[in-house]
Amino acid sequence: MRALLVLLHRWFGLAVAVFLFIAGVTGAVISWDHELDAWLNPQLFHAHSAERAEAGRPMPGLELAQRVEAAEPKLRVTYVLTEAEPGHTISMMVEPRLDPATGKLPELDYNQIAVDPVTGDIQGRRMWGAISLARENLLPFLYKLHYTMHLPDLGGIETGIWLMGIIGIVWALDCFIALYLSFPNWRSWRKSLAFRWREGGHKLNFDLHRSGGVWIWGLLLVLAVTSVSMNLERQVMRPILQTVSSLTAGPFDTRTPIAPDKVPEPRISREQAVALGRAQGQQLGLTEPVGGVFYSGMFGVYGVGFFQPGNDHGDVGLGNAWLYFDAMTGAYEGGKIPGRGSAGDIFLQAQFPLHSGRILGLTGRVLISLMGVLVAMLSVTGVIIWVRKRRARLQQRERLAAQKTPAREGPVVEAR
Repeated sequence: MRALLVLLHRWFGLAVAVFLFIAGVTGAVISWDHELDAWLNPQLFHAHSAERAEAGRPMPGLELAQRVEAAEPKLRVTYVLTEAEPGHTISMMVEPRLDPATGKLPELDYNQIAVDPVTGDIQGRRMWGAISLARENLLPFLYKLHYTMHLPDLGGIETGIWLMGIIGIVWALDCFIALYLSFPNWRSWRKSLAFRWREGGHKLNFDLHRSGGVWIWGLLLVLAVTSVSMNLERQVMRPILQTVSSLTAGPFDTRTPIAPDKVPEPRISREQAVALGRAQGQQLGLTEPVGGVFYSGMFGVYGVGFFQPGNDHGDVGLGNAWLYFDAMTGAYEGGKIPGRGSAGDIFLQAQFPLHSGRILGLTGRVLISLMGVLVAMLSVTGVIIWVRKRRARLQQRERLAAQKTPAREGPVVEAR
């Protein structure tokens, strides 16, 4: 049994090592993606008007979105904050709007803009997620690399999402195999928690891999499971959870997405969606103000989020509340309210906060950043162990071959 598990651990580890190394390094960085992005690209985050003594009064985000669309009819604002954080721009996500004359979507070389809330000027544009190492694209590039490896979609299948979800499954299974293998002798269990710092070399490398994995085993399993939940929620995690708990289906679970060039114009405006969200939020007892609104044309849904200016990322706990409305009728389509729902609903709500560390606020983000480095270290030390053992096996095979070869026949060089 142990020999089989050793073999599985070896090949599972080798299969995912490169991907986990990349995910670990990028995860350590993107724990601070907003702060680093603002440092690298101040034009996207800090409003120019804030530098003037008499800056003027900032406009609401909904009004700014209308101005942007009026100035550039070929685009539609799909996400906007209702109010800007003091001194900051308002970030908007945009997409091309169907041209009624041609029936085609115009081309846009950007999908995110930063707007000065006082002047209405667009301070910067970028294609979020583009494969580029330019300053304005670096953090989004790393963020998307973390969970998709930037693999292209094939036949409508998000290959990168699927790949990293499958790697998460393999990783979760290997966590249990590795824990079992880490304690070959329960009477000497202390060795599986120790590090031979003074001896260095391959002994320390082995301890970093084995003992290091044992010390952070629980956190590794959390990262693996949450990876599966976020990449393959509908395909894997929801079916599993439904065997033990009821789940509340949202519009993104029950609706079939529409092709981008078939999306009709919504009959409900952003302003109406925000008003509907505010009224529904009061009925549900939500205390935070409406902080943002997004439109998903492919699903025909508005999402209205509840948070204070500057907290649109959900920096602590289970995140922000979101309510959903039909973009044609305005009908309430349910929502995601942190801490409410079935046990399965709350489990799903916790997946991103756990994976990002935001469930514990700043402390959690520091911990997850450190975990990213440790995941990369475990990947490297595992490969080093395999290389060393493989070299030893080959040398042993050569010695045995030399012993079996008659002297008059001369040395035999094994082909590889």
